[in-house]
Amino acid sequence: MELKKKPVDLEIDASEDESTNPTTNRTFQDVAAAHLSRRSVLAGSVAVAATSFFSPAPGYAKGKSQGNKSIAPGRNKGPLLKFAPLTEAEVAAADGRMVTISSDYEYDVLIPWGTPIDPNSGIKEYTGDPNTRPTSAEQAEMAGIGHDGMFFYPSNLPRVLRTEMRRGRQLPPQARARVLDSRAGYLCVNHEFGGNTHVLGKGFPESLEDVRLSQHAHGVGVYAVRENNKGKWKVVSDPNARRITVNTDMKVSGPASSSPLLANPAGNPVRGTVNNCGSGETPWGTYLTCEENFNGYFGSTREDGTFGGFDSLQDEAYGRYGFSNAGFGYGWHIFDERFDLSNESYKNESNRFGWIVEINPFNGSEKPIKRTALGRIKHEAAAVKELDDGRVAVYMGDDQRADYCYKFESARPWRDEIKAGRSPLDEGKLYVAVFGEGMDPNDGKGSGDWVELTPADPRIANAGLDTMDKVLVYTRLAADAVGATAMDRPEWSTIGTNGEVYWTMTNNTAKPGGVGEVNEVNPIFNNADGCIIKTEDIGATAFTWEMIMLSRNTRASDPGTDSANDRPYALYQAPADGGANQFTDPDCAWADAYGRLFIGTDGGQPGALEDQLVVIDTTTGEYRRMLCSVQSDEITGCISTPNYGTLFTNTQHPGNGDPTRTNFPAAFD
Repeated sequence: MELKKKPVDLEIDASEDESTNPTTNRTFQDVAAAHLSRRSVLAGSVAVAATSFFSPAPGYAKGKSQGNKSIAPGRNKGPLLKFAPLTEAEVAAADGRMVTISSDYEYDVLIPWGTPIDPNSGIKEYTGDPNTRPTSAEQAEMAGIGHDGMFFYPSNLPRVLRTEMRRGRQLPPQARARVLDSRAGYLCVNHEFGGNTHVLGKGFPESLEDVRLSQHAHGVGVYAVRENNKGKWKVVSDPNARRITVNTDMKVSGPASSSPLLANPAGNPVRGTVNNCGSGETPWGTYLTCEENFNGYFGSTREDGTFGGFDSLQDEAYGRYGFSNAGFGYGWHIFDERFDLSNESYKNESNRFGWIVEINPFNGSEKPIKRTALGRIKHEAAAVKELDDGRVAVYMGDDQRADYCYKFESARPWRDEIKAGRSPLDEGKLYVAVFGEGMDPNDGKGSGDWVELTPADPRIANAGLDTMDKVLVYTRLAADAVGATAMDRPEWSTIGTNGEVYWTMTNNTAKPGGVGEVNEVNPIFNNADGCIIKTEDIGATAFTWEMIMLSRNTRASDPGTDSANDRPYALYQAPADGGANQFTDPDCAWADAYGRLFIGTDGGQPGALEDQLVVIDTTTGEYRRMLCSVQSDEITGCISTPNYGTLFTNTQHPGNGDPTRTNFPAAFD
């Protein structure tokens, strides 16, 4: 879905909610309380008047683009939020059946499930008729389901990157925004999940063809898109457009690429990517897609429901990564032996999932590559930034209650690696975050340590992870061993204007029983509404952190979840705007080059609201509602064109496939 400034004349899977962390590692809540007890979190406020959200202060516009100002970041000193916020009354009027948006904007539906990747292929678009379904072969050539992380790659990006490589630095922000194409390019979109009743029209597959249809609805799409002379975006034919599914041939690189832990007795090639959630982009112009709840697609065909038993360390990892005999109920293991955990010929197939996968959107014949140096977890997103010495750091959350935050740092500057024909993501150090108490009262920041995950650490070696490939394949076990801080469901990460990292923590309830504890950085016992955290590295192994928003404090009234275990600063504080822009359960996050933080939500929203897209001014703490979705949905993925004229976002599963809730994008009937 694409959002544009108006012309002036105008349930599926809740596995993340169940912790699989058996440790008593200190949690983020326990760390956060002392820190925030001495400072106030950002309080919301809203102005009545609003003009153009994306427009800069007068004098900084650079050209025109279909009635939208083509702008560049870096010099705007005016307000960052200049659009009329979408009101709760406007949302209520839609009754959760249609998407609603700020009166300053309009939206078009761009790539719904069933859109052919090549409009000239002769493949008929699937428009959602519940009495029919595409074939598996057709689904492999059309848009998948469960849209999630995404990124826009301007058509002329390779040429601009070559110029920057010769210069040895990126063009200034204004020049880059001016020269990059904002009317054509590739939109990479993750297709995280789709249940059987939605995709197949039945509760369980009855054949391998059913399984293939389900598998081909998952994965990633690289869509060629173009804006026409009327300002409308369309999917267009392009040789690099493609679908990448569970059955696409893959490469594997990095320290674990030749590990016996990734080899099957069957000798089958490495294929596929699944449950692609958040995303990231690299400075060299590639797309990073994140495999999250991969465990749910595996199951057991043994009559007693057991699985594994081939290796004790692998069995321990099965529990830590949440495998079960039935998975999420997809039933793939019944007809596709790759996903049968009880089949010894494929005993390591599950180890081939849970990675960051790199895709070149500009080469449709290049195999996607699983980058093992970044570790195997339930990756939610991958935020990449260039360090002062030219190396890159990648920040990644592990999306499950009571799991951890990670960082990878490349061994050498990325430009040197690219020139040498090597990947910057294949050699470096992987770290996990340990958040500390003891905030500095002068600046209100807490401290933390990035602990390297290496078999040289005796705690890791003593856990049975005595080689680097074991550390990378069983990353969660290595992080457990060094006492990483258990968090309130780490979701997306994104890089701010000064290199700071924003992390969304969607929620965490019922912390007893190994699901987490109350500490400084996880200050609420029943954190049903989630929070947003900012970290700043002060070296390779140290960082500072601060809580920038507790979502419960955006609510119109006290949500009533206080506990004697809560840290004092975490008590409800009424918002300055009276709850007009209240939101909870932050998930998707994207920081633009001005200092705006876009947040998509995933969870029960207050009042008459559905999941929404909210924009935060990180310099003032003001936030406004831009868009609201439909029933049983979530807002996922967010990115703009270089000139900020168009914003792309996803409504992931309208109505969870139930037409009695919504027919979006069709009108409700």
